[in-house]
Amino acid sequence: MSKRGLLIVLSGPSGVGKGTVRGAIFKKNQQFSYSISATTRPMRPGERDGIDYFFKSREEFIQMIDQGKLLEYAEYVGNFYGTPLDYVNQMLDEGQDVFLEIEVQGALQVKEKMPDGIFIFLSPPNQDELRLRIESRGTEKPELIDERLNKAKEELELMKHYDYVVVNDTVDNAVHRIESIILSEHLKIKRVLKEINDNE
Repeated sequence: MSKRGLLIVLSGPSGVGKGTVRGAIFKKNQQFSYSISATTRPMRPGERDGIDYFFKSREEFIQMIDQGKLLEYAEYVGNFYGTPLDYVNQMLDEGQDVFLEIEVQGALQVKEKMPDGIFIFLSPPNQDELRLRIESRGTEKPELIDERLNKAKEELELMKHYDYVVVNDTVDNAVHRIESIILSEHLKIKRVLKEINDNE
C-alpha cells in the first residue's frame, strides 16, 4: 500500500497571486495533483470548466452542500467556493500530494477536518502592492476592489492559524519557499518512521 500523500493548503487574500504561484509550482513539478474547486462565480475570460474550476449554479452548489460532497465551502463576495471531498481523498490514498488553492475561510474549515494538512498562507508584501495586483486584473469594479481589500485586512489577521507564511514578493521566491516547506514536511520524523514501520 502506498503511503498517503500530503494535503497542501495554499490560501491568502484575493489578488495575492495564489493561482499564479500554484501554476508556477505545477510547471516545475509534475508530481503534484491539484484539487479543482467548485464555484458559483461567473467564468472569467480564458477560464475552462473542469480545468480552472467546476462552475456550478447556486442550486447545484447547495445540493452538493446538502449531500456532504464538499470538504469545505465558503461564500465570498456573493459567490460560493468549495472543495470536492471524494477527489481529494482518492488522490491522497493513492500517495499523491494534493494542492488546495482556496480562500482563507475554506482553509480554516479544512484544518478542522484534516488537521494533518500543511497550511501555507500566501501574503502580499504590503497593502499597496495588493491593490495594484487586483487593479491590474482589469476585471473588478472600483467598489468591488475596496470590498476585496477590506476583506484582505481581515484575512491577514487569520494567518496565525497557519503552519507557514510565505510572502509573495516575486513568484520565483514564493515557489522556492513553498517547495522547501513541502520537502521538509516529507522528511519529518513522524512521516519517515510511519513509512519505515509500514514496510516492515
